[in-house]
Amino acid sequence: MTVFRDLSQHILDIYENGVKAGATLIAVEIEEDLLQDLLTITLRDNGAGMDAQMLQRIADPWVTTRTTRKVGLGIPFLKQTAEMCGGNFAMHSQPGQGTTLAATFQHSHIDRPPLGDLTATITCLIVGYPQVDLYYRHRLLNLTAQSAEEFVFDTREMRAILEDAAPLSDPDVLGFIRNTLEAGIPRAKHLIIY
Repeated sequence: MTVFRDLSQHILDIYENGVKAGATLIAVEIEEDLLQDLLTITLRDNGAGMDAQMLQRIADPWVTTRTTRKVGLGIPFLKQTAEMCGGNFAMHSQPGQGTTLAATFQHSHIDRPPLGDLTATITCLIVGYPQVDLYYRHRLLNLTAQSAEEFVFDTREMRAILEDAAPLSDPDVLGFIRNTLEAGIPRAKHLIIY
């Protein structure tokens, strides 16, 4: 059985759904709004999309398009986790237009799982699915300064810089990607909200 210990594992699972739907570009956006006490995770893909009937049934764990198992727990678990943590869950999709999924959590909720190792997750997605471009945006709105930190990473930009000199999976390129992610992803873990 799948156990999601942190939110980065949910991101990995939903991203893989987009890959299986034929996406060539997947956006992962995280917004931590500490003023409103909200954490929102949004994934958008340009895959095959779903019709209205499938979209209505997708949060049912007994509905899956997989042939290897008869259950699909990723989306139902994410929906349940968001709702249990004072948030909500929404999905929008159309055939041929891709899918957008957004899960919002109360940032300070005691039961909200941690974000997890986002650097490792994003790196894993880049290496595991080299045919898919990844756009990653992380925005943190602080309590004290009332200002926003924003970090954006886009594999399309990396590919343009590298041209054909090296693939993204090259060890030196991966080291650069990991260091860039580690330095750029805003951190809110040291803040406690009461």
